[in-house]
Amino acid sequence: MADSSIQSIVVAAPPSEVAAVITDFRRYPEWVSAVKSVEVIEEYEDGYASEVSFVLDAGVLKDSYTLRYTYSNDHRRIEWTLAESSQIQKAQRGSYDIQANSDGTSTVVYELSVELAIPMLGMLRRKAEKMIMDTALKELKKRVESLTGPN
Repeated sequence: MADSSIQSIVVAAPPSEVAAVITDFRRYPEWVSAVKSVEVIEEYEDGYASEVSFVLDAGVLKDSYTLRYTYSNDHRRIEWTLAESSQIQKAQRGSYDIQANSDGTSTVVYELSVELAIPMLGMLRRKAEKMIMDTALKELKKRVESLTGPN
């Protein structure tokens, strides 16, 4: 399995509002620039998605893949794994941990581990991971704060 990368960002919204945006997969194409389409394949009894299919187009990087999701009881931890290998990925494991801050903001910790099906130099892989994670966190922050307004 590939090494994990971890990044975090502070979002001006409570954890419940951050989690609501993260778990609203059908709306990802509205705010995640690389996601072209999303299909929720299965849901748990509570309505949260358990399996989601994505079509990704990030210029030179294109892929279609399905992720399986699990959630903590309070939805402050959202985890996923790759359901089956795709053209580019052998494995993917990730999580969002959403922590409440005393000032009404939330710290979102994003951890991601991807094992590629195509060979890539470690240095290039780490640079790509950093760019993907930076973009994901910035887009999440922008989306949540545009819906809730700063606290």
